[in-house]
Amino acid sequence: MNTTINSVKFKADEKLEKFIHEKVAKLDRMTDRATKCDVILKVDKPESDNNKIAEIQLALPGQTLFNSKQADTFEQAVADCVDAMRVQIEKYKNA
Repeated sequence: MNTTINSVKFKADEKLEKFIHEKVAKLDRMTDRATKCDVILKVDKPESDNNKIAEIQLALPGQTLFNSKQADTFEQAVADCVDAMRVQIEKYKNA
């Protein structure tokens, strides 16, 4: 599966990118049919709390799964997105 990380208006450091690749790899193990995964990182109102947004778009044959989560850190937002995406993948596999 091809994974792309896009950080909007900032440069994600290597540690964050490695964390994202490790988390997304767990999704790839759940389904061997995934072709592409796009991860988008954004900051919403830098002066406020709970302002990190992570979005994951997973391309599967015949369907694209999408999830967006907001948290205090990008790591937490990505972890929450991956957890929610697992549920969506299970529904996709059972459909």
